[in-house]
Amino acid sequence: MNAPARRRRGLQPPAPPLRLTPQVASDPLTNEDVLWHIAEHAPELRMWLIANTAATPELLEYVSQVGGPGVARGFEVLFSSLEE
Repeated sequence: MNAPARRRRGLQPPAPPLRLTPQVASDPLTNEDVLWHIAEHAPELRMWLIANTAATPELLEYVSQVGGPGVARGFEVLFSSLEE
């Protein structure tokens, strides 16, 4: 179905998240490009990326290097949970 036909039927792609939130940052279904955007531009949300089970090792490495509010504590919690 082409784009004009979709519009006539009222089918539109879902709107992207307009507001970046802790829920978006920690949701494993959030697109990887959005996660990287958060890592690069939203330091206040970086700690929530650590809780995201879909976060790649590269993303977590980047977050660990750039830091941000709560990042050190987030990694402490992650590492202690791996020890149990």
